Amino acid sequence: MMSKRCALWPTIGLCLVAPGCQKQTPAPPAAAPDKAAEWLREVRVEPVALSPVPRDEVVAPGKVELDPNRVARVMLPLPGRITDVRVRVGDAVRAGQPLVTLESPDVAEAVGALRQAEAALVQSRAGLAQAEAALAKAEQDAERAKDLYEHRAIAKKEVLAADNVAVQARAAVEQAQAVVAQAEAGREQVRRRLETLGLDPAGREQRVTVRAPLNGKVMELAVVPGEYRTDTSVSLMTVADLSRLVVTANVPEASLYLVQVGERVDVELTAFPDQRFVGRVVRIADAIDPQTRAARVIVELTAGAQRLRPDMFARLRLSDEPTPLPVVPRAAVVEREGVTGVFVEREPGKFDWRPVRVGVVTADRVAILDGLAANERVVVGGTMLLYRN
Repeated sequence: MMSKRCALWPTIGLCLVAPGCQKQTPAPPAAAPDKAAEWLREVRVEPVALSPVPRDEVVAPGKVELDPNRVARVMLPLPGRITDVRVRVGDAVRAGQPLVTLESPDVAEAVGALRQAEAALVQSRAGLAQAEAALAKAEQDAERAKDLYEHRAIAKKEVLAADNVAVQARAAVEQAQAVVAQAEAGREQVRRRLETLGLDPAGREQRVTVRAPLNGKVMELAVVPGEYRTDTSVSLMTVADLSRLVVTANVPEASLYLVQVGERVDVELTAFPDQRFVGRVVRIADAIDPQTRAARVIVELTAGAQRLRPDMFARLRLSDEPTPLPVVPRAAVVEREGVTGVFVEREPGKFDWRPVRVGVVTADRVAILDGLAANERVVVGGTMLLYRN
């Protein structure tokens, strides 16, 4: 029995018995092999399985941002005094909803311009009506002149004169029509100006109402009632559609081959560690940052964006197409003098240390790129016992 135990231990690099172990000794030294056998029983092995995993994977840090196409900075159309602010930060608004009301001296000017344009249109239409009446009479006189000439009641020159009057009347109508068209265009231009100012296009409203440009939430508010604003380039508030958020990340240039516009991407959020979100790459920057050697990648979240908030920390998980690779539990992989490897069972009770090259690492599994084949048996429990001994 003693000789069989001595044959087992050297295969795992152990010297459990002195060189003279074959020599008959008293019973107490037999306790050492029993102790080794006890920890050997704690060693667990599993066969290596193939699993489809990416050969390469990159995790790029990023953050959640507002979709730049769904953000609006609301500004005043003209200088004036703020009389009413109808929203607060965090309020949900609909496109066209009143946000701010103000009074401005420019309003009276715009309304006055509308009144003048409408008066000019009325006058031009009256002129057109007169020209059309004159044309109708001239054409009637010309027809009568032709009839009289056929009955030899008047001379030819009188017919020509009547025709000439009709021609001039037609020209007058065309000119009057052009004047009406010009007046209508002028009025429409003034009406559009009023609409831009947030006023009633009919000119009935004497105050400017600034309205929400899109559906969303009020993210920032920088105005209070009573203020007089002269600089119309300063934003009053920011309205953003939070249902359309994006994640931006800087991807190293060496890993850009892993990402393409339109491609599906997994997104991880620090705020939701147990949940993975799905996004779609909508843009990859054309230029590489010379300092970081990375390109900015923008991913649009396709689901679950309602739970997210701007500036949350995020990660993009980018990988190539999965291929069948040997996969082992993380517990099987250990470092030995700076080399990564696994213990492979050569035969029952006999183990070899083998360096490997690891690939993608998940929460509980490790893909092996080189050094291990399917169905080989590796130590998945008790690796540190083998390592120390």
